[in-house]
Amino acid sequence: MRHFLELSYNGTPYHGWQRQPNAISVQEVLEDALSTLLRTKMQIVGAGRTDTGVHAKQIMAHFDCNNELDPTQLRYKLNAILPSEIAIQKIDKVRSDAHARFDAISRSYEYHVTLEKDPFAINKSYYVKKPLDVDRMNEAAKLLLNYTNFKCFSKSKTDVKTYNCTITNASWEMSNGELVFKISANRFLRNMVRAIVGTLIEIGEHKLKKEDLIRIIKSEDRGQAGYSVPAHGLYLTRVQYPKEIYNT
Repeated sequence: MRHFLELSYNGTPYHGWQRQPNAISVQEVLEDALSTLLRTKMQIVGAGRTDTGVHAKQIMAHFDCNNELDPTQLRYKLNAILPSEIAIQKIDKVRSDAHARFDAISRSYEYHVTLEKDPFAINKSYYVKKPLDVDRMNEAAKLLLNYTNFKCFSKSKTDVKTYNCTITNASWEMSNGELVFKISANRFLRNMVRAIVGTLIEIGEHKLKKEDLIRIIKSEDRGQAGYSVPAHGLYLTRVQYPKEIYNT
Protein backbone atom coordinates (compact mmCIF):
# COMPACT_ATOMS: atom_id res chain seq x y z
CA MET A 1 0.00 0.00 0.00
CA ARG A 2 1.29 3.42 -0.95
CA HIS A 3 1.03 6.50 1.27
CA PHE A 4 1.80 10.18 0.79
CA LEU A 5 3.58 12.14 3.52
CA GLU A 6 2.97 15.87 3.70
CA LEU A 7 5.76 17.57 5.63
CA SER A 8 7.67 20.79 6.19
CA TYR A 9 11.25 21.43 7.23
CA ASN A 10 13.81 24.05 8.08
CA GLY A 11 16.65 23.23 5.71
CA THR A 12 19.43 24.97 7.63
CA PRO A 13 20.99 21.85 9.25
CA TYR A 14 20.62 19.64 6.16
CA HIS A 15 22.51 19.12 2.93
CA GLY A 16 19.33 19.20 0.90
CA TRP A 17 16.57 16.65 0.51
CA GLN A 18 18.38 13.78 -1.19
CA ARG A 19 20.26 11.10 0.77
CA GLN A 20 24.04 11.49 0.43
CA PRO A 21 26.94 9.24 1.47
CA ASN A 22 28.81 11.75 3.67
CA ALA A 23 26.28 14.41 4.69
CA ILE A 24 22.99 14.48 6.58
CA SER A 25 19.85 14.98 4.48
CA VAL A 26 16.11 15.28 5.11
CA GLN A 27 15.43 12.06 3.19
CA GLU A 28 17.89 10.11 5.35
CA VAL A 29 16.39 11.37 8.61
CA LEU A 30 12.86 10.53 7.45
CA GLU A 31 13.78 7.09 6.17
CA ASP A 32 15.57 6.24 9.42
CA ALA A 33 12.56 7.38 11.49
CA LEU A 34 10.10 5.38 9.40
CA SER A 35 12.36 2.32 9.51
CA THR A 36 12.51 2.53 13.30
CA LEU A 37 8.75 2.79 13.74
CA LEU A 38 7.75 0.22 11.11
CA ARG A 39 10.61 -2.15 12.00
CA THR A 40 11.69 -2.65 8.41
CA LYS A 41 13.99 -0.77 6.05
CA MET A 42 11.98 1.99 4.41
CA GLN A 43 12.61 4.09 1.33
CA ILE A 44 10.79 7.31 0.47
CA VAL A 45 10.53 9.27 -2.77
CA GLY A 46 10.22 13.05 -2.57
CA ALA A 47 8.45 15.51 -4.85
CA GLY A 48 11.77 17.15 -5.64
CA ARG A 49 15.35 17.72 -4.55
CA THR A 50 15.89 20.89 -2.58
CA ASP A 51 19.49 22.08 -2.26
CA THR A 52 21.52 22.56 0.92
CA GLY A 53 19.91 25.19 3.16
CA VAL A 54 16.64 25.44 1.19
CA HIS A 55 13.45 25.21 3.26
CA ALA A 56 10.08 23.60 2.58
CA LYS A 57 6.79 24.89 3.94
CA GLN A 58 5.10 22.01 2.19
CA ILE A 59 6.59 19.07 0.34
CA MET A 60 5.23 15.61 -0.44
CA ALA A 61 6.89 12.22 -0.39
CA HIS A 62 5.60 8.67 -0.86
CA PHE A 63 6.45 5.32 0.70
CA ASP A 64 5.16 1.76 0.43
CA CYS A 65 4.15 -0.48 3.32
CA ASN A 66 2.63 -3.97 3.20
CA ASN A 67 0.89 -3.63 6.56
CA GLU A 68 -2.27 -1.67 7.36
CA LEU A 69 -1.36 1.67 8.95
CA ASP A 70 -3.12 4.10 11.24
CA PRO A 71 -2.09 7.43 9.60
CA THR A 72 -2.97 9.50 12.68
CA GLN A 73 -0.92 7.30 15.02
CA LEU A 74 2.02 7.14 12.62
CA ARG A 75 2.03 10.93 12.21
CA TYR A 76 2.05 11.36 16.00
CA LYS A 77 4.90 8.87 16.48
CA LEU A 78 6.97 10.32 13.63
CA ASN A 79 6.70 13.85 15.00
CA ALA A 80 7.71 12.53 18.42
CA ILE A 81 11.04 11.13 17.19
CA LEU A 82 11.91 13.47 14.32
CA PRO A 83 14.19 16.45 15.05
CA SER A 84 12.54 19.82 15.63
CA GLU A 85 13.41 21.04 12.12
CA ILE A 86 11.11 18.46 10.46
CA ALA A 87 7.34 18.21 10.96
CA ILE A 88 4.78 15.81 9.45
CA GLN A 89 1.45 17.48 8.66
CA LYS A 90 -0.48 14.61 7.15
CA ILE A 91 -0.31 11.01 5.95
CA ASP A 92 -2.74 9.82 3.26
CA LYS A 93 -3.31 6.50 1.57
CA VAL A 94 -3.11 6.91 -2.23
CA ARG A 95 -3.38 4.79 -5.35
CA SER A 96 -0.65 2.17 -5.72
CA ASP A 97 0.73 3.89 -8.83
CA ALA A 98 0.71 7.43 -7.40
CA HIS A 99 4.14 9.09 -7.54
CA ALA A 100 5.21 12.07 -5.41
CA ARG A 101 7.54 13.41 -8.08
CA PHE A 102 6.08 12.46 -11.44
CA ASP A 103 2.40 13.07 -10.63
CA ALA A 104 2.91 16.63 -9.38
CA ILE A 105 1.11 19.09 -11.66
CA SER A 106 2.30 22.32 -10.06
CA ARG A 107 5.02 23.53 -7.72
CA SER A 108 5.29 26.88 -5.96
CA TYR A 109 8.26 28.64 -4.37
CA GLU A 110 8.86 31.80 -2.38
CA TYR A 111 12.10 33.72 -2.06
CA HIS A 112 12.41 36.03 0.95
CA VAL A 113 14.43 39.24 0.87
CA THR A 114 14.97 41.58 3.80
CA LEU A 115 15.86 45.19 3.08
CA GLU A 116 17.01 45.97 6.62
CA LYS A 117 19.77 44.24 8.56
CA ASP A 118 18.02 41.75 10.86
CA PRO A 119 20.00 39.32 13.05
CA PHE A 120 16.86 37.20 13.48
CA ALA A 121 16.49 36.70 9.73
CA ILE A 122 19.82 34.88 9.37
CA ASN A 123 19.26 31.59 7.49
CA LYS A 124 15.67 32.67 6.78
CA SER A 125 15.96 35.50 4.24
CA TYR A 126 18.53 37.24 2.04
CA TYR A 127 19.67 40.71 3.09
CA VAL A 128 19.93 43.12 0.14
CA LYS A 129 21.66 46.34 1.10
CA LYS A 130 20.88 48.47 -1.96
CA PRO A 131 17.46 50.05 -2.60
CA LEU A 132 15.26 48.05 -4.99
CA ASP A 133 12.81 49.31 -7.59
CA VAL A 134 10.05 46.78 -6.86
CA ASP A 135 7.70 48.09 -9.57
CA ARG A 136 10.42 47.57 -12.14
CA MET A 137 11.07 44.05 -10.79
CA ASN A 138 7.38 43.19 -11.06
CA GLU A 139 7.20 44.46 -14.63
CA ALA A 140 10.12 42.19 -15.51
CA ALA A 141 8.66 39.23 -13.60
CA LYS A 142 5.49 39.40 -15.75
CA LEU A 143 7.63 38.84 -18.85
CA LEU A 144 8.57 35.37 -17.60
CA LEU A 145 5.03 34.16 -18.34
CA ASN A 146 5.58 34.81 -22.06
CA TYR A 147 8.34 32.19 -22.39
CA THR A 148 8.86 28.47 -21.79
CA ASN A 149 12.56 27.77 -22.45
CA PHE A 150 14.53 28.72 -19.33
CA LYS A 151 17.91 27.17 -20.09
CA CYS A 152 19.51 30.53 -19.22
CA PHE A 153 18.47 30.02 -15.57
CA SER A 154 19.42 26.35 -15.31
CA LYS A 155 22.46 25.08 -13.48
CA SER A 156 25.19 24.15 -15.97
CA LYS A 157 25.81 20.50 -16.85
CA THR A 158 22.33 19.44 -15.74
CA ASP A 159 21.06 16.22 -17.30
CA VAL A 160 17.51 17.09 -18.37
CA LYS A 161 15.51 16.19 -21.48
CA THR A 162 13.94 19.62 -21.81
CA TYR A 163 14.46 23.13 -20.46
CA ASN A 164 10.79 23.99 -21.01
CA CYS A 165 8.70 25.07 -18.02
CA THR A 166 5.27 26.69 -17.93
CA ILE A 167 5.27 29.52 -15.39
CA THR A 168 1.76 30.46 -14.22
CA ASN A 169 2.63 33.14 -11.66
CA ALA A 170 5.65 35.33 -10.88
CA SER A 171 5.39 38.42 -8.68
CA TRP A 172 6.94 40.38 -5.82
CA GLU A 173 5.01 41.58 -2.76
CA MET A 174 5.68 42.94 0.70
CA SER A 175 4.75 40.52 3.48
CA ASN A 176 5.48 40.94 7.20
CA GLY A 177 8.23 43.45 6.51
CA GLU A 178 9.95 41.28 3.89
CA LEU A 179 10.00 41.46 0.12
CA VAL A 180 8.78 38.07 -1.13
CA PHE A 181 9.01 36.69 -4.66
CA LYS A 182 6.33 34.11 -5.44
CA ILE A 183 6.52 31.82 -8.46
CA SER A 184 4.53 28.79 -9.63
CA ALA A 185 5.13 26.46 -12.57
CA ASN A 186 4.49 22.92 -13.71
CA ARG A 187 8.19 22.15 -13.15
CA PHE A 188 11.47 23.88 -12.31
CA LEU A 189 15.07 23.40 -13.42
CA ARG A 190 17.94 23.10 -10.96
CA ASN A 191 18.85 26.52 -9.53
CA MET A 192 16.16 28.15 -11.70
CA VAL A 193 14.36 30.15 -9.01
CA ARG A 194 17.55 31.44 -7.41
CA ALA A 195 18.92 32.54 -10.81
CA ILE A 196 15.65 34.28 -11.71
CA VAL A 197 15.62 36.12 -8.37
CA GLY A 198 19.26 37.22 -8.79
CA THR A 199 18.48 38.55 -12.26
CA LEU A 200 15.35 40.41 -11.06
CA ILE A 201 17.31 41.94 -8.18
CA GLU A 202 19.87 43.28 -10.67
CA ILE A 203 16.96 44.80 -12.60
CA GLY A 204 15.65 46.29 -9.35
CA GLU A 205 19.09 47.79 -8.68
CA HIS A 206 19.08 49.27 -12.22
CA LYS A 207 22.12 47.21 -13.20
CA LEU A 208 19.99 45.62 -15.92
CA LYS A 209 17.07 46.94 -17.94
CA LYS A 210 13.69 45.21 -17.96
CA GLU A 211 14.22 44.48 -21.67
CA ASP A 212 17.51 42.73 -20.85
CA LEU A 213 15.46 39.87 -19.39
CA ILE A 214 14.09 39.07 -22.84
CA ARG A 215 17.59 39.06 -24.32
CA ILE A 216 18.82 36.78 -21.51
CA ILE A 217 16.00 34.28 -21.96
CA LYS A 218 16.48 34.13 -25.74
CA SER A 219 20.23 33.64 -25.33
CA GLU A 220 19.73 30.29 -23.53
CA ASP A 221 23.06 31.09 -21.85
CA ARG A 222 23.42 30.89 -18.05
CA GLY A 223 26.37 33.25 -18.27
CA GLN A 224 24.11 36.04 -19.54
CA ALA A 225 21.73 35.87 -16.54
CA GLY A 226 22.21 37.40 -13.11
CA TYR A 227 23.83 35.84 -10.06
CA SER A 228 22.31 32.99 -8.08
CA VAL A 229 20.99 34.25 -4.73
CA PRO A 230 21.81 32.27 -1.54
CA ALA A 231 19.81 29.13 -0.77
CA HIS A 232 18.63 30.16 2.69
CA GLY A 233 16.01 32.60 1.35
CA LEU A 234 14.26 29.93 -0.74
CA TYR A 235 11.14 28.03 0.34
CA LEU A 236 9.21 25.33 -1.47
CA THR A 237 5.65 26.28 -0.49
CA ARG A 238 3.25 23.99 -2.31
CA VAL A 239 3.13 20.88 -4.47
CA GLN A 240 -0.19 20.09 -6.15
CA TYR A 241 -1.53 16.78 -7.48
CA PRO A 242 -4.61 15.62 -9.38
CA LYS A 243 -7.41 14.57 -7.01
CA GLU A 244 -7.62 11.15 -8.65
CA ILE A 245 -4.48 9.86 -6.94
CA TYR A 246 -6.34 9.86 -3.62
CA ASN A 247 -9.12 7.62 -4.97
CA THR A 248 -8.07 4.32 -3.44
